[in-house]
Amino acid sequence: MSVFAGLVEHLADLLDPFFHASATAAAIVLFTACVRLLVHPLSRASARGQKARAKLSPQIAQLRKKHAKNPEKLQQAVLELHRKEKVSPLSGCLPSLFQLPAFFLLYHLFSNTSIGGDKNTLLDHTLFAAPLGGRWTDALADGGLFGAQGVVYLGLFALVATVATFNFRRTKRQMAAAPQPGAGAGDQQMPGMATMTKVMPLMSFMTLFTVAVVPLAAALYVVTSTTWSAVERAVLYRDMPNAAGALATAG
Repeated sequence: MSVFAGLVEHLADLLDPFFHASATAAAIVLFTACVRLLVHPLSRASARGQKARAKLSPQIAQLRKKHAKNPEKLQQAVLELHRKEKVSPLSGCLPSLFQLPAFFLLYHLFSNTSIGGDKNTLLDHTLFAAPLGGRWTDALADGGLFGAQGVVYLGLFALVATVATFNFRRTKRQMAAAPQPGAGAGDQQMPGMATMTKVMPLMSFMTLFTVAVVPLAAALYVVTSTTWSAVERAVLYRDMPNAAGALATAG
């Protein structure tokens, strides 16, 4: 933790001539961008995996017809097809999983009052008027919704809502354009698929809750990473309308 705190402080020192009092907040944004650059090869691999899975749609449709009355056998057959074609159904989760350590480092760094027995001075750093170690509830208690700190959170909420709406509309559009095997008479969807199709487009809005409850520094990581993901997916999945539907909120 001390090493990570030193890294954040070093980045903040480098950015201080440009961002002054908000240099530590800028350092967190830069750190997040570096993490996303490191994870980008996994995101590209995930996109390739999605394209491979999209090519299997006709075969999966045949399996649904063949095993329409046996959901368990259908699921086994689909998994066997993925193994045969060397396609991992979980590859899209890897970019998100590899980002979790960085998020939790920031969360703990800005949640602890001491580091290695010394006072955690990073908690005193701010994004404009809002302390990086504070939460939305602290901002509401100090000036209310439209106070100096509250306005910072309102700006973050507005950005998150914009990105989430972009993801929501894009996912709905892709799902509408995608062929839906199993929709015809006598076909059987995989268990839970209908619920997932309805819920996944809404998952982007869960980021609003995350930003509201974690320390501001961790919220900055989430906002930056979510915005990066939206742009990255728009580029990587632009030529496959049925590929990003199930993964548009991941990462």
